[in-house]
Amino acid sequence: MDLSKIVTIAGKPGLFMIKSQAIGRIIVESLIDGKCIPVFAQDRISSLEEISIFSFDEDKPLKDVFRGINEKMGDKIGFDVKKASNDELRAKFLEVMPDYDQDAVYPSDMKKVFQWYQMLMDKNLLDFTEEDKPEEAQPEEAQPESEE
Repeated sequence: MDLSKIVTIAGKPGLFMIKSQAIGRIIVESLIDGKCIPVFAQDRISSLEEISIFSFDEDKPLKDVFRGINEKMGDKIGFDVKKASNDELRAKFLEVMPDYDQDAVYPSDMKKVFQWYQMLMDKNLLDFTEEDKPEEAQPEEAQPESEE
């Protein structure tokens, strides 16, 4: 699953897909309404590939959190994120990521993660069927036999 072309833009709702790049700007398409807009160098954009969630051990990449949501909840999260209380959000997030840092991850962050997951699933942009490919075995270099 490649999330590098999906971005969030500070001050704009929802997620965007990068369509093209030019000098000093990129063109993105809103996943909410399909409209294309230019985004300039001064805008704060973040690729979902770069976002991670704080945990007690090490930060967990967003795609791993999405994989956890998919394993626990399937294609639909099964609750209304906008109407969920902070306690409900914390309980649901604890189900999908039991080791998240409860002091550093806020309910607003959890709400975004669940909303992003559902939006990406609705647009068929998340694929959990691909397996992590094991590194191909490199042929060992021939070592001269040592005679003793």
